Amino acid sequence: MHQSPHTAPAATPRPARRPSRRIAMIAAVGVLAGGGASLALAGTGNAAVAPPQRTNAAAPAATGTGLADPHKKEIAMELVSSAENSSLDWKAQYKYIEDIGDGRGYTAGIIGFCSGTGDMLELVQHYTDLEPGNGLAKYLPALEQVNGSDSHSGLGTAFVTAWKAAAKDTVFQQAQNDERDSVYFNPSVNQAKSDGLGTLGQFIYYDAIVMHGPGDDSVSFGGIRKTAMKKAKTPAQGGNETTYLNAFLDARKAAMKTEDAHDDTSRVDTEQRTFLQAGNLNLDPPLRWKTYGDSYQILTLP
Repeated sequence: MHQSPHTAPAATPRPARRPSRRIAMIAAVGVLAGGGASLALAGTGNAAVAPPQRTNAAAPAATGTGLADPHKKEIAMELVSSAENSSLDWKAQYKYIEDIGDGRGYTAGIIGFCSGTGDMLELVQHYTDLEPGNGLAKYLPALEQVNGSDSHSGLGTAFVTAWKAAAKDTVFQQAQNDERDSVYFNPSVNQAKSDGLGTLGQFIYYDAIVMHGPGDDSVSFGGIRKTAMKKAKTPAQGGNETTYLNAFLDARKAAMKTEDAHDDTSRVDTEQRTFLQAGNLNLDPPLRWKTYGDSYQILTLP
């Protein structure tokens, strides 16, 4: 156990980074966030995927409560990074990019934007809106062409180098933050609040949508939520919060086990379930957990 409040252990072998991220990940953004993309693409074929549209869903209040509180949001970013990157330093991931061999092309950035699922294309388009002529803008045609496939055509080493160089640009960092919030954070937190969930529940939803995508099939976020609601009522429906969250985690664990890469479900078992069993519905430090066998702790609010 490391004694620094925000220090992670050295990386150890673990499942590939976010292997369950789905080609159909954008299917239910409109359902969750009041707008956005509406198509789903089954499988990993070569049909182009429409980029996920940045939604008009209101962000949780800037000074907000729950996971919208800046301190709790920082904790959420560190918790996700412990599972995705074996590190609490999520800000070091702006420059991350590689093909992890999951059929989705390049996976990159703080949330794992993929060249094959549309959200990387949407990110670079947003970056170019903010800063025309940036070093990634010239790759927009290639990103449009490879969308829906695992192809590197028109990208390759030059694109990887350009991505890492762009990651030093604060405008690109902000663009990544914007896309994370628009497609993942705001929809999941708003849905959790609508379901009557507190800070821990909001984080549980956010981590699920990051890994599984905001689709509506049985192993995407929307489907996992529907499965949980068949077993327990949400607090907004008059149910017990802990009972419902246990049902949600059970449903998520079952979804994870549909892929061999997710036989290790420790981000549920020894992270989120640990906080829930402790009754820490506010996600208050000190927090101690394990993911893929590595131990982490956050002793104080960031």
